[in-house]
Amino acid sequence: MKNMFLGFLLLATAIVSAQVKPKEVLFTIDDKPYYTDEFERVYKKNLDLVKDESQKDLNQYLELFVGYKLKVNKANKLGLQNNDKYKNELKSYRTQLSKNYTSDSKVTAELVNEGYERMKKEIKASHILILADENASPEDTLKAYGKIVDIRKRITNGEDFEKLAQELSEDPSAKENKGNLGYFTSFRMVYAFESAAYNTPKGQVSKPIRTRFGYHLIKVVDVRDNRGEVAVSHIMIMNPKEGEDQTKAENTIRDIYKKLQQGEKFEELAKQFSEDKSSSTKGGVLNRFGSGQLSSEIFENIAFSLSKENPISEPFKSEYGWHIVKFNEKYPLKSLDESRKELENKISRDDRSRIITNTLTEKLRKKYTVKRNEKVYKALATMVTPEFYESKWEYTDNENTKAVLVTLDKKELTGKSFLEYVKTQQKTGVSLKPVNKLVDLLYGKFIDENLNTYYNDNLETEFPDFSFVMDEYRDGLLLFDLMEKEIWDRSKTDTLGLKAFYETQKDKHKWKTRLDLIIASSTNMEMVKKAQAMLKKGKSIQEIKDKLNTKDVVNIMLTESTVEVSDPTIPKGTKPEVGISEISQNGEYYYATKVNKVIPETNKSFDECKGKIVNDYQQYLEQNWVNELKKEFKVNVNQSVFEKLKTTIK
Repeated sequence: MKNMFLGFLLLATAIVSAQVKPKEVLFTIDDKPYYTDEFERVYKKNLDLVKDESQKDLNQYLELFVGYKLKVNKANKLGLQNNDKYKNELKSYRTQLSKNYTSDSKVTAELVNEGYERMKKEIKASHILILADENASPEDTLKAYGKIVDIRKRITNGEDFEKLAQELSEDPSAKENKGNLGYFTSFRMVYAFESAAYNTPKGQVSKPIRTRFGYHLIKVVDVRDNRGEVAVSHIMIMNPKEGEDQTKAENTIRDIYKKLQQGEKFEELAKQFSEDKSSSTKGGVLNRFGSGQLSSEIFENIAFSLSKENPISEPFKSEYGWHIVKFNEKYPLKSLDESRKELENKISRDDRSRIITNTLTEKLRKKYTVKRNEKVYKALATMVTPEFYESKWEYTDNENTKAVLVTLDKKELTGKSFLEYVKTQQKTGVSLKPVNKLVDLLYGKFIDENLNTYYNDNLETEFPDFSFVMDEYRDGLLLFDLMEKEIWDRSKTDTLGLKAFYETQKDKHKWKTRLDLIIASSTNMEMVKKAQAMLKKGKSIQEIKDKLNTKDVVNIMLTESTVEVSDPTIPKGTKPEVGISEISQNGEYYYATKVNKVIPETNKSFDECKGKIVNDYQQYLEQNWVNELKKEFKVNVNQSVFEKLKTTIK
């Protein structure tokens, strides 16, 4: 309900650059001014949304707008804006809305397009890794780089890549797989690794590539078109443990395969015999997957080789056991437009997000003036000791911690705020040495984070449209809570008030003349004639059904209802009088109608019109409440300004 309510208030609110127009005070509430620009903007935004023509009338709309602002004032007077739930919901909405302003849409679009183009191809690659933490000291970094360069020279001189991977790679899995990573596509590897793989020609070895894990050499073994995704089911018999009969699993899977060939159902056999307990209860169904998503290339290749024409594989062995795979469906690569939202989400969780953040940060460095007090900075830097590397460093407040270290535009940051930031970084693994270089590194990060925070905190000042949307949402949330408390809950629980209101309104809620009738229908004219004859004899609905319908065939349908004479479901030719109608036809169907009773026009009972009464009662309560608010708050409309505004809008 809240989503619908706020959705109506905010529908059609666009994220666009607002034009600055002259504004005048349109009205005041307890001397608080409300301006012409807000009224005009909200009126025009909602003009095509309202169904009630009276709300398009500017005089009427001003009444509604003043009433709206009165309710918001009342909500603030009651302190609803201090409610923690309200604060959290508003904060959550602002965080979501701010993403439109804190990310570079151009860079995001470029990354989406790049990611999608890469998704069209799957790369099979091997790698050699020499570990080097991203915060490693220059000496350790240089040492790791030297190792990877030496290995590449050996490969260039003709030594076997796979053999060197097995011997020298510091990726633990290389001892077994010789560095083979199988097939993958975009967003499966860290971004730097992915980029190097896609930019290295087939059959060649990349230059040394740095990722957060260390230095890599990548050999591109194969490139093929993206196979999309496939959905399959499987039956699995796990490999025997060491010392157990090694032929038992194969014999079992082949017996199951014979049962399939004899016509037994795959799903039932999976439930009975598959040793993959995560899928056996579902008939062997696996989640759909693409290349490189499973840890068995053999299994993937078999799955992708199947089709509707060739749906079931022969038994085969993977690293984990024996399988029979059944094809369910293939899903080709989606179009760019279909993939866009998913790709944007992946980018936000990927290393690529750093590119977007860094692009904004670079702009903010140019946008805002940053002035550092060099004397204070020098003093603070000497307070950081090598204990930082052991997460034992603390500091003591002094005149430098209390002094202003840096000014970002109009915001002042103290030395203490920087040292607190340094303190929090002790457990992040930053190991740059010596300490003075460490302090410079952390200061740069400190400034970047505060630039982004300052920018985000001032979005309302930077972007009038952002401020407009936040104001509307802020007021809308308050208004919802207030309306729920003052109107909606009361209209549902005030039984006596609701029934008293019904008594004043019951003449407005009437049934038109109604017919209590039975309708017999069939595509068979003879069956309708028989049903009509039985209705004339006074036979009941059940007697007619028992006579004309059989266990296997429904020849006649009969329904009994009470409907108004204007109801479109009444067959044509039915007269508003007691008796049996002539048979009529509509399309392929024939109808006979029996009118049991004609019920004259009458008022609806409370229960029969309760929904409408509750709605009208809410409007009644709200209007009375607004009248009371006009007495509680002083409202002053500037009529001359309003008349001028009406001319402008028209």
